[in-house]
Amino acid sequence: MHVENLLGDQNLGLRPLWAEDALLRREISGVTVTDLEDPARFVRAGEAVLSGLVWWTPQDGEGKADRFVRALRAADAAVLLAGEETHGAVPDELIEACVRHGMPLAGVPPHVMFRAVTESVYVRQWGELSRRHALPGHLRERLGRLLAQGAGPDAILAAAFGHLGTAASVRTGAGRTVAAVPADSPDGTEGAGVTVAVEADGLSPYERWELRLSDPDAVPPGLLHEVAAVLARCQEALSRHRADDRQAADDLGALLARPGADGDAMDMADVERGLRACGLPVEGPYRVVAAATGARLGGAAEGALAEAVAWAADGPAAVGRLPDGTAFAVVAGALIVDDSAGAAWSRVAACVPGEPFHGGTGTPAAGPQGLTGALAEARYALTCASGGAPGVSALVDTAGLGSLGALLAGVPAPVRAVYSRTVLGPLFDAETASAAALLETLRAFLACDCSWARTAEALHLHVNTVHYRVRRIEHFTGRDLSRLPDRLDLWTALLCRGDG
Repeated sequence: MHVENLLGDQNLGLRPLWAEDALLRREISGVTVTDLEDPARFVRAGEAVLSGLVWWTPQDGEGKADRFVRALRAADAAVLLAGEETHGAVPDELIEACVRHGMPLAGVPPHVMFRAVTESVYVRQWGELSRRHALPGHLRERLGRLLAQGAGPDAILAAAFGHLGTAASVRTGAGRTVAAVPADSPDGTEGAGVTVAVEADGLSPYERWELRLSDPDAVPPGLLHEVAAVLARCQEALSRHRADDRQAADDLGALLARPGADGDAMDMADVERGLRACGLPVEGPYRVVAAATGARLGGAAEGALAEAVAWAADGPAAVGRLPDGTAFAVVAGALIVDDSAGAAWSRVAACVPGEPFHGGTGTPAAGPQGLTGALAEARYALTCASGGAPGVSALVDTAGLGSLGALLAGVPAPVRAVYSRTVLGPLFDAETASAAALLETLRAFLACDCSWARTAEALHLHVNTVHYRVRRIEHFTGRDLSRLPDRLDLWTALLCRGDG
């Protein structure tokens, strides 16, 4: 630690009174507390000297002050820290003596304990010797006051690590930076460093914070873990404050998802009040997102969606839960749903390996009157995402439903099964060899655009055999494969069966 670091530590609140730039850059080797008139034999080179000034009285004049400072200069002390409690301020005689002898000087306000200064120096300089120590008392008190004032993680980080000259950050499990010191600390996780989990209660794995320090030797591990515990209390407080916001979003979701609701039938005044309660503007455009996680973490979708929206939204957003439990978000402005959003969605999903995180979004709503339709689209796209690949995390946009197969993924699986069984009839189960052969021929015939010759070639059959099998298919299904509507029915039935 250099003299300038100590004097600039805002947690201590020292009052620099005199120093030259070259002296400020000197490194501090330790701390000595003394009130002897001649402290030279107890002071080592490079030490910061703390004195309550009880050895001096106004009647002593400048002579005793000069002898004291001259002794410190002879011992090669780095800085004098003079307590202000005894005399109400640092005497002018002492200030003048420090200027004459080139001794950096700072006042120690009455409320600052000498122990706090000592701890600050030794925690910073001799961390290896302090690894069993927790937070210094003055720093613990400072962080406690910040928590009581409702300070955020940025203030906590600045108080705990701002004076160290090393980068520190709070990040989510998905890698999004919540706070950092310096303010422009990079988001990357590469390189050496140490990361400590912030174990806040009542939060999903998608919302958990991590405390990262770029220099693993900057502070003792015990201190790092105690700061992480303070950040956990900070995050819990922020989560409690967001409860009202989540309730407002839930109310808006209940309004938009009400049976029979549409842009014409709804009272737009209610919707606009709901938007304002969520902190959203009453002018569009909006994007609506619906999301769900797997059964193992069914209640965590709201937290996962909040993190994903924080990555992909470029405007304010409200995140809540629909009456059926589906997580949803209304985003004011644009929602990035290109490759970058897909990467962000994957980052969030990776917070819980093996747990699928599905999402769906619809076309933008121009104004409040379009929100019910946008929500319906988002919910359908969510069903497509979870139905198309149940075990794979994905975000589906209805604008990307460019095929019949993609569209059908949003139809509930039981409905698809009923449709397929109804249209295919006896061919649905294909329990016999003859039924399996007919089903294989139907797939090939439709895939070959109902060309007899190409179907025969694909199946290595004679064309007459293909004709015979197609007539049998028509008999069992009651469909005419020369008609386009019937072909579409059968192709859809195959897709619903999973044979597309």
